[in-house]
Parts: sequence; structure tokens; C-alpha cells
Amino acid sequence: MSRLLTGRQADELYVHTGHKSIIAYLSAHNLSATAAALRAELSLEEDALDAETTAKYQALLERKWTSVVRLQKKAMDLESRNAALQSDLDNTAATSSKRKHDPLTWLPRSPARHALESHQGAINSLAFHPIFSSLASGSDDYTVKIWDWELGELEMTLKGHTRAVLDVDYGGPRGGILLASCSADSTIKLWNPTDGYKNIRTLTGHDHSISAVRFLSSGNLLVSASGDKTLKLWDTAAGYCVKTMQGHTGWVRDVCPSLDGRFLLSSGSDQTARLWDISAAMPESKVVMVGHENGIGCCAFAPPASYRYLAALAGLKKPPPPTNTAEFMATGARDKTIKLWDARGVCFMTLIGHDNWVSALVFHPGGQYLLSVADDKTLRCWDLSNNGHCVKVLADAHGQFITCLRWAPPIVKNALATGEGTSSEQAGEGIGTPKKTAASEVQIRCVIATGSMDQLVRIFAN
Repeated sequence: MSRLLTGRQADELYVHTGHKSIIAYLSAHNLSATAAALRAELSLEEDALDAETTAKYQALLERKWTSVVRLQKKAMDLESRNAALQSDLDNTAATSSKRKHDPLTWLPRSPARHALESHQGAINSLAFHPIFSSLASGSDDYTVKIWDWELGELEMTLKGHTRAVLDVDYGGPRGGILLASCSADSTIKLWNPTDGYKNIRTLTGHDHSISAVRFLSSGNLLVSASGDKTLKLWDTAAGYCVKTMQGHTGWVRDVCPSLDGRFLLSSGSDQTARLWDISAAMPESKVVMVGHENGIGCCAFAPPASYRYLAALAGLKKPPPPTNTAEFMATGARDKTIKLWDARGVCFMTLIGHDNWVSALVFHPGGQYLLSVADDKTLRCWDLSNNGHCVKVLADAHGQFITCLRWAPPIVKNALATGEGTSSEQAGEGIGTPKKTAASEVQIRCVIATGSMDQLVRIFAN
């Protein structure tokens, strides 16, 4: 038999360690005759293995054996993990070519097309213009910046807020798209893009920082969420608050309107998410979702395109009709998890993978995926057709905490023709089939934007 060890290695292993440990082991277990026979066969003198040396080596054999078993288990675990990773890689490779060209399955990949740099503070929010290639960003530096995301260029800086800008959104009445921004200065400002982003109105009424603002799909309505524990509905044309909704017992961190503007989904530091029917004269939260173990920082309605996947995950025999706009919801929290909910407020799945606070969510327009970002500096893609499995991680998305995520709204042919605006939230995060619009008239844009505490906006595009 060929030797695997050199003479010197064998001498070190067997003579100086192995043989002594075997003899010491036998002696320690009252097998003195066997130990003496082995000593004689090896021609070991008495002084070569005295009582002190025997005590030193008697437990060595057991320790070596334990180490071998431990290493074998580690090797088996690594082989199993390697097999799983290879399977994921094979599946990814099989569909990567398709994803590159099919907007329904496209997922972002590194490197980013653009890294937009100009802010002097953390970036808290982003919003795409529903028609043009404009992107708004709000920052801790008190400003809103307008970028051309296609060219990767800064267009202008809007000043007016006296504290950090916490959220921005495009939307508004027919033929008159506006940009709304909200701030820790407790105000909402409306800017007119067609008039050089002139500040046309400032809305006041909240008693604390305003953390989120969203246009509804219907007319002039705007909703805001605040640290004063309330949600407010605003008439942007008149500049007045038309409804105040109370129910949360802590800071309301996020709010999302449904596609038809009938429902609102809110989430807050009280560890609850609430579903509101604002068509009622006195809106109350019709469903309260409880299950997170820390504050809920973000929430989103699932678009109808996701219903077939979410219905299967929820154990339903068939998906709900696409006309129902509040059938499924997602929330992300500081407990590092994402939860999926049905319209009854039942959590039917928890997605685990982030290593820090989840800060933003967006459903893929094609319906198959849910994208999330977190303070762990990653962007993750969850496959709703594959039991919510995380199929992609961009670990190098940003150098610091990722605070916001938006998907560019679709190109709608009749919107381009009429100039009718829709909320970027509606278009970007809840893209089903827009009202009275044929599916063939909607073209998904494979563009997402992320913002971070590293003061960068990154554009990922096909």
C-alpha cells in the first residue's frame, strides 16, 4: 500500500503522538497487559512513557476521535449546503436569460446603471414621475432633488422645508400632476412640475413629524401619516384636511392606498398594521393586523397580478377577482421579518432572511416577486410562486442602511395621450391593470431606485 505520509510525518504522528496516546489510553482503561504488549512490540523503554507522560496522553485519543466526528459532520453540512446552492444556481441560470428580456420576470442586478450623488444627508424617500423620466428624492439635508434617472443627471434642488424631508410622491388631479413632500417640520408641501416645481401650497395640521405621504388614484385626495398617531386625508385643491383617522397608539410610519383609492393600509410603531375603508363617512380601521414583534416601518397592497401566487400560499382554491383591491398585503418591520396578510388580517406567511430592520417593500409589476430592502444593506427578491423563497440578494446595493425603494410606474398609452396622472405609488407598487385600461396598453418599465444613508440614489435598470 502506498504511503500518504513522509517518513518524518509518520514518525511525528505515530511514534511521538499516536503510539503514546494508544498506550496511555489502554493503561487508563485497565488494559495494562495489552499496553505492555504494544510497548514491547514498539520497543518503547519505560522512561519513554512514564506516569507523567501517560497522564498527558491518556485523553488525547478520545479528543482526536471527537474532532474527527465533528469535522465529518461539518463536511456533510457543507456538502449539503453546496448542493442547495448549486441547485439555486442551476435554477437561476436556467431562467436568467428569460428574465433579461421578459419584463414580467425581470429582477435587478448589479452594478447599478447610475449612482446619483448630490445630497448632503441620508436619503429617506423616492418617487418616480408617472410619465416623464423624473425622479424625486427627499433627504435629511432638508431638500428635495429632482433627477433625470435615464441620463443620471441632477435637474434641480427644491428648498422650503426646515427639517428632514421624510417622504415624496407624485400624483394629483387629472391633467395636473403634482409632487408632494412631507417633513419632520410637520408640514406637507405641494410642488408644480409644469411651473418649474414652484411651491404652490403648504398643508398644516399634524402635530408631529409627517413620515409618509401618498396621492390617491381618485382626484385631489392625498393621505399622510404622522408621529401624532393619526392619518389625515387632504383636498389638495382646497388645501384643507377633510378627514382625520385615529386608531394607532404609536407613530404611524407608513401608509399605502389601494388601486381604486377606497382602502388605506397603514403601519406603525405600535407593532400593528391597519386596513381602513375610507369610503365610509367616518372611516375606522376595519382590520387590525397583529403579529410583528417590533415596529412596522413599511407596508404595501399586493397588485391583482400577485393574487394567483398569494392565493396558493394562503391555501385558497382560487384567487380572488382582480376587482377586489385589498385582498392581500405585505408588511416589513424592525423584527427583521416580512409578513403576508389576507383581507381578514390573518398572517399566512412570514419571510425571514434580512439581518436588520426592513425599511421598504415593493411588489413586482408582474406579480411573481416581492422586493425588499433593509438596514442590512441588501436588496432581496422573494419568489411568491416558489413558497416565498428568496431567489436573489444584492448584497452590494449600498454601503450603508438602505432606506427606500421604488419601482418606476408603467408606460400607459392613454395616459401619455391625455396627460392624465396617476400616483406613482399606485403605478409602481400596485400595478395590476389600471382602471379602464387594456392590458395591452400597459408596458412595464424594468427600472427601480433605491436610496440610502450613504447619501446615494442608485438606479437599477434592464
